[in-house]
Amino acid sequence: MDRSALADFLTRHRHALQPADVGLPPGARRRTPGLRRDEVALLATMSTDYYARLEQQRGPQPSTQMLAALARALRLSAEERDYLYRVAGHSAPDQVAATEYVAPALLRVLDRLTDTPALILSVLGEPLVQNHPARALFGDARVHTGLARSEIYRWFTDPTDARRMYPVEDHEHQSRAQVASLRAAYGLLGASSRAGEIVRELQRRSPEFTALWERHEVGRRFADHKVLLHPEIGPIELDCQALFTEDQHQALLVLTAAPHSEAAEKLRLLSVLGTQQFADSR
Repeated sequence: MDRSALADFLTRHRHALQPADVGLPPGARRRTPGLRRDEVALLATMSTDYYARLEQQRGPQPSTQMLAALARALRLSAEERDYLYRVAGHSAPDQVAATEYVAPALLRVLDRLTDTPALILSVLGEPLVQNHPARALFGDARVHTGLARSEIYRWFTDPTDARRMYPVEDHEHQSRAQVASLRAAYGLLGASSRAGEIVRELQRRSPEFTALWERHEVGRRFADHKVLLHPEIGPIELDCQALFTEDQHQALLVLTAAPHSEAAEKLRLLSVLGTQQFADSR
């Protein structure tokens, strides 16, 4: 771990960003250029003290999870992310770990989507970043860890929770879509990847998954129109659009409602109330 290089790298990249670049309000008059340390810590979901110690060359070696969060917060390119890992004493992430890296181009689009649910998904169906309306609609994805971070995995291992937002008549279609998406990720990442690990675990735990896996359907599918069942607001009819990165590893999913519709009013209410009121029902 090169503490001096790490500290200088973090400081310079923090100074190079403005709040508007990362979807934050400008706030009051600022004394220093770029982002403040507490703003980077907020974006990376870590304590301000922990981040400050990294810049002061006195913090512990950050984990790869922390580095991935910092790469997202500072909007680093793939080459900059790899450098960050190396000066922190880790090898640059391989293709499997790289699925957690969020493409800066997608983040820039997401930063500007503040009034409608939007989230960035990995090829394994893992929500990597959610905006405020998406957390209000789906709940905070950060509560899930391990293989359960994947919506595909939870669809078959925890159906009571994972399927509650979809009408029963849509479950069969969604099951096929989830398996076809995992099949595409398996082909992209290989049998020794986390995609392969998910496949093997689901074959062990879910006869439904095993039967669908044997159909060899392939494709990442996002319905153009869907009905979601929110536990407090009720059914919401939404249109869905997906923007993929060039390598197909990530997708920006945007959900919108027709102007002046009942669904649009429900989204507005969710945006105002946020996640707090619905925490007990999730």
